[in-house]
Amino acid sequence: MSKLMVSISGIRGEVGGTLTPEVIQKYILAFAAYLKGGAVIVGRDSRVSGPFVTNIVKGCLSAAGCDVIDIGIVPTPTVQLEIEHYKAAGGIAVTASHNPVQWNGLKFMDKTGRFLNAEKAKTVYDMADRGEFELKDWRELGNEICDDQANERHIEAVLNLSYIDVEAICKRKFKVVADTVNGAGGLIIPQLLKKLGCEVVTINQDPTGKFAHTPEPLPENLIQLSEKVREVGADIGFAVDPDVDRCAVVDNNGDPIGEEYTLALAVKLIFSKKMGRCVVNMSTSRASEDVAKYYNCMFVRSKVGEINVAEKMLEIEAIIGGEGNGGVILPELHLGRDAPLAVALTLQHLLEFGGTLKELHNSLPQYSMVKQKVNIEGMNPDSVLKSIAEKYKNEQISLLDGVKIDFQKSWVHLRKSNTEPIVRVIAEAPTEEEALQLAERFMNEINNLVG
Repeated sequence: MSKLMVSISGIRGEVGGTLTPEVIQKYILAFAAYLKGGAVIVGRDSRVSGPFVTNIVKGCLSAAGCDVIDIGIVPTPTVQLEIEHYKAAGGIAVTASHNPVQWNGLKFMDKTGRFLNAEKAKTVYDMADRGEFELKDWRELGNEICDDQANERHIEAVLNLSYIDVEAICKRKFKVVADTVNGAGGLIIPQLLKKLGCEVVTINQDPTGKFAHTPEPLPENLIQLSEKVREVGADIGFAVDPDVDRCAVVDNNGDPIGEEYTLALAVKLIFSKKMGRCVVNMSTSRASEDVAKYYNCMFVRSKVGEINVAEKMLEIEAIIGGEGNGGVILPELHLGRDAPLAVALTLQHLLEFGGTLKELHNSLPQYSMVKQKVNIEGMNPDSVLKSIAEKYKNEQISLLDGVKIDFQKSWVHLRKSNTEPIVRVIAEAPTEEEALQLAERFMNEINNLVG
């Protein structure tokens, strides 16, 4: 049985194993105590275990005196938007994001509509470990209301963005295939596409929570989408993860362009219209960096993690940002990764480009990324990373988040895992062969240290 994952991204575990009613209660009561009452937005993805987890979440919030606004099956970014809409004290998304069907989890947000940062998350988790909570008597229990219009408000917010020309996109009549992997996206992505005048072909739309394939939108999991794009002669294909904060794109030939390029396309569209600043995490492709430099725009990297990117964006007043896993953040909408946003920006960009998506992708800087991991059981991961940093101290190196070494045409990023004894090795270079060689070089160096 895998461990309960407790991190800056929230709580995740396997239902019936590490994610139990007791675990859910422990963290929800602590979160309610941290908020000190008020209204809490609760939304979930479509997982089969969703109702069971959500009912415990709502019951605990009510027992602690928080009012509950249940918005049903929605994307995680919709929960973030609804916190702002209701001026709520916080929000909880019941989701395990891209994890397999047997998993579920909790993502916590405060009154800003953003996830808890490391400091706030630690406060809540410490309160949970100490059993710090307060139950109210019958006179002070929280109330519950249900609101089934959250997805609609999210769609309208995307359509009202200054960068989106709804009328022009509608005239173009794009033919689009959408794979929502039987997640929450089935209730928002096809509807958004129809409002953008697209001819929509859906696969795995029903939000049953029984994922038709491995739910993470990586190229190897997009075979069905690729085949359908080719079969129907679509202009583009979109795939989202179960909680709809990540978006992957398939071109008109049915070839996945890679999640990194979802963000690169958005960065290019925004900077072609407006000067500004961009923030991405340390593991995100240089493609977005090259685009920002082309437009003479400031480009800053943050630690890995959506909240780290969002807080840095807020700090420097960035106008675009995100993570290379298909997570696009546009402050004009909200400071969170948002797949419906990515869909609309991609269509706007394709419309303005005038050619095919294959041609548009080819017009961007081209890189290949390789992600590996090295088992370092018995070793201190900090010592391993320190040794590598010392060896390469004369290179262009960053210790902001693990060890990142930038070479002239490539880079490698080494990060320890917080949940297992491994070091992640991420390498990027102009070709896949070069990226593989770079990754293997550093894997061998780490193995030699471990040996």
